[in-house]
Amino acid sequence: MIGRIPSKGRHSDRARMLAASLACTILSAPFAGAVSTRSPAPQASAVPAAVWHGAQDLAIYALGLIGVDYRFGGTTPERGLDCSGLVRYVFQQVTGVMLPRTSQEISRLGQKIPVAELMPGDLVFFHTRRLQFSHVGIYLGEDRFIHAPRQGGEVEIVTLSKGYWQKHFDGARRLVGALPTLIPSAHAETASIDSPTSSAGAVAATTMSPEEVLP
Repeated sequence: MIGRIPSKGRHSDRARMLAASLACTILSAPFAGAVSTRSPAPQASAVPAAVWHGAQDLAIYALGLIGVDYRFGGTTPERGLDCSGLVRYVFQQVTGVMLPRTSQEISRLGQKIPVAELMPGDLVFFHTRRLQFSHVGIYLGEDRFIHAPRQGGEVEIVTLSKGYWQKHFDGARRLVGALPTLIPSAHAETASIDSPTSSAGAVAATTMSPEEVLP
């Protein structure tokens, strides 16, 4: 089931059709390979079913956030999301795990995954404006990932192997299988960010992110 779509997002018919198509692909083709031009990885079939279904849930929930407005430092659909805010929100809603706030911190977690072994729910990282691991998205399968792009943009689906993204690709990681061991450390690292703060504290939490908007 696709997650709730925030009412403030502006959704085109094309985006809805693509989201529905990808949701069907995710549900009907477990352990699918990453990019159609590559052979499926033999290790894919060895991925435990529980890990697959957990990753599948992440990808499908993320599709429900298409059209949410980008906001630097944003952590909720109602207030807007930046790239790590999107990933963090999806993981928190689907798994209950609170990930670190920035894409660079998230890039240190989980298991490194070759492109040929990507599955829906894996995270893909990019260097933008010469800052390593400064952008992150959630892989959906079919060579596509979902991300929050830039100021004035919305959460959208783009193609991993094309142009800008291929050139700036920093690698991929799988967090789902490692989630039980991530819960204490991830919670500890983000507790101060999530706790109620004064308006000054809220500004500090927002500006600490090293993420850069895309050109």
